[in-house]
Amino acid sequence: MTTFTTWPLLRVLRDRAAGLYLCGVVVSGFGTSALWLACGVWVKELTGSDGLAALCMLALWLPTLAGPLLGTVADRVRRTPLLIGTNVFLGALLVSLVGVTGPGDVWLLYAVLVVYGAAGVVHDAAESALVASAVPRPLLGDFNGLRTTAAEGMKLLAPLAGAGLYTAYGGTAVALLDAATFLLAAGLYALVRLREDRPAPVAGGHRRGTAEGVRHLWAHPTLRPLVLAGGITMLGAGLNGAMIYAVVDALDRSPAYTGVLYAVQGAGSVAVGLLCGPALRRWGGRRFAAYGIALLALAAALRAVPSDAVALVCSAAIGAGLPAVLIAALTAVQRETPGPLLGRVTATAHTLVYAPNVAGLAAGAVLVEAVGHRPVLVSLGAVLLVAAAALGQGPARAERTASRSPSDANPA
Repeated sequence: MTTFTTWPLLRVLRDRAAGLYLCGVVVSGFGTSALWLACGVWVKELTGSDGLAALCMLALWLPTLAGPLLGTVADRVRRTPLLIGTNVFLGALLVSLVGVTGPGDVWLLYAVLVVYGAAGVVHDAAESALVASAVPRPLLGDFNGLRTTAAEGMKLLAPLAGAGLYTAYGGTAVALLDAATFLLAAGLYALVRLREDRPAPVAGGHRRGTAEGVRHLWAHPTLRPLVLAGGITMLGAGLNGAMIYAVVDALDRSPAYTGVLYAVQGAGSVAVGLLCGPALRRWGGRRFAAYGIALLALAAALRAVPSDAVALVCSAAIGAGLPAVLIAALTAVQRETPGPLLGRVTATAHTLVYAPNVAGLAAGAVLVEAVGHRPVLVSLGAVLLVAAAALGQGPARAERTASRSPSDANPA
């Protein structure tokens, strides 16, 4: 890797606050990745239904629909205490899953996942705003790439660990592991030394404050196309994700084999996370996102082929393609949004990007039972290719030059 690539990454890693945030992401991401795989397998084995297993992801993503409202919380209070408290709360919440022992208790698992998702919206908004304050603006793309590498890289270990722990001790053990990781992450965030002033009251009340974040995002010429492309991509990702158990069935594998596919997907995400900072500086956000969507489209369509080798290659390609538009959109939000608005705008962007994932998961849970996974995956690939072409043909902007770090010109 050249100095051009490594120097910004080293600058990020040498920053104490950035390092602690990344460690927190690694720790909590390990538990989360293990849990969301285990939940699907848990429900599949309790009920025997692919559709009900896919609904676990729907329950987790459903609270993103309230993102603009929940994100306002991150602009009303100091964000570090909020981040710590949210992690402690999630750790306590997960202990309740010890009560899931049979098919009649599946409702409790869904309820916990909904609350888990809502707390995650607040958590992500607070974290994004803190990162924008702690990390130099030209290095935000590199940090977000490392964050993706840390979070998605957990798919290399966490799903396999979660599947193994589930097989040996059941879903309760995985839930308790996730609870422990959230408590450890809270301790790491408590070590961050970042001066925060008490936020000024949001003018006009809660409703007006929420609307202000929406207006900023929608009126911004850089943010709007990236966020809309992200929403289309996550709609496709939801459909694709709902097909995973049917894909595994077509390979004549057990449900736990999903852990292998997610681990390979994590490897693809690790690679793109390390390279996204230089890629954003070279191509700009729109083109980088368009390339990622096109890769995702091809991989999703080829997943219809019932072959272990093809399934593994497609999982790696999905892992590399999907994060591109998400990293491009988040980095643009952090760069183009004033600090007092950042919690609301981040949560609004997450809603517009991730809420379609809820629709995709819901539609996929129905379609996988009604028409099977192959027609859905082929059609999905075609739609995503059209979206990639539309985004890539957008007007060139000065973001590539503007996002260059001074260290790029003088890496020494």
